[in-house]
Parts: sequence; C-alpha cells; structure tokens
Amino acid sequence: MTRIALVTGAAHGIGRAIATRLARDGAVVVIADRDAAAGAATAAAIGARFVAADISREEDISGLIASIAATEGRLDTLVCNAGTNIKKPIAALSLTEWNLVIATNLTSTFLLARAAEALLRAAKGSIVTIASTRAHMSEPDTEAYAASKGGLVALTHALAISLGPDVRVNCVSPGWIHVRGAEPRADEHTFHPVGRVGRAEDIAGLVAFLSDPEAGFITGAEFIADGGTTKKMIYPD
Repeated sequence: MTRIALVTGAAHGIGRAIATRLARDGAVVVIADRDAAAGAATAAAIGARFVAADISREEDISGLIASIAATEGRLDTLVCNAGTNIKKPIAALSLTEWNLVIATNLTSTFLLARAAEALLRAAKGSIVTIASTRAHMSEPDTEAYAASKGGLVALTHALAISLGPDVRVNCVSPGWIHVRGAEPRADEHTFHPVGRVGRAEDIAGLVAFLSDPEAGFITGAEFIADGGTTKKMIYPD
C-alpha cells in the first residue's frame, strides 16, 4: 500500500530534503508552503502535489487537510517542518512579531494535528515535528524562536499520549544544518564532534525512519541531530 505524506514548509531547505527523501522511498507526497513559486518547482522536481498554504493561518490548514481528504483520501505521515524566526532584541520585538513566530512554529502543529487526527488515526499513521536544539540552548535575541521550539518538544510528547496508540508522534531537533549560501568554513566542520556540519539530508533520513512502521515502538521522543555539539564542553582559551 502506498503511503501518503504531508510535509509543510517543503519549498526550501530541510523541508525540501524531507519531501524528496519520502518521495524517493515511494510515498505519495503533498507539500505545503507559502512560497508558491518555489513550492510548485519543488513539487514538479520530485513528483509531488503542491498546495499553497500559510500554516500560521487556521483557515489555510483546514483547506490543506480537506484537500488531502478529497484528493488522496488518506494520510499516513504528517511532517510539521514549516518555521520562521525574527531575531531582534526583546525591547524591539513587537507582540505581532512574537505571535507570528509562535503561530508558525508551534500553534500550526496543534492545528495540523487536530485537523488531520481522523485521517491519521484511520491510517495508524505518524507525526514528526521539527523543533531545534534552540529548545535547549540559545543565542541572544531569539526569545520567540526558542520559546516556540521548546513548546514544540513538549507538544510532541503531549500529542503522543493523546493520540496513541493509533498515532505515533516524535520530534527531531536539528542543530547546525547548512542549507544555503556559501560553502561552510573549515572551522564550521571541525567545531562538530562528527567532523562536519549537518546536511538537510541528515534530517531527512531520520524523519524517514521515524515515519516508517519499523519505528513502531518509538513515540513521544525527541531526537537531537546536531553532530554532538550539545554534548561538547566549551571553555575559554
């Protein structure tokens, strides 16, 4: 039986890599993104179906899941990947900006899970959320992003308990993943205990495993994929 997967924020970066991997593994993939041009290009490149959606908006999420129910008729895998960040000093961060980050990164996962619950239960499916090591560590001026990712880790285990045993829910927290721009510097590689910076394909492989029925005994868990950096002691010279 062909599995149906939905990946949000799949026009670029990690989301694109996840959608590409799931399609390569034989799933029928639906990708959602607010960037219509890039989303359509990604869908054409991997043989997926694209739905333009801003997942910070409840009405877009309702329409997205309704489209899957009408077109594919089932949903086996939901990957909540879409995210945004507004990096500003706390005094300069408006409530509107805070709410946008929380809505996109955290509230959207609640809304997606709620809207897709019946489809996922019927398929005995799974949800994979994409959080961040920023749930556990921070740099300055990232309060909204850190709060949203920390909330996503907690929401993951809450959903796992509420939706189990029908639906498994797990979280991947990437560290430093190089997805665009110039080639990484040498020190970006050597800083990581594994000897290299992360690639989007590293996250895609982990998501593919967690969404597969072979991972059927895993739920409510967070998997940190950061090349070991959060375990590395750092002292001044």
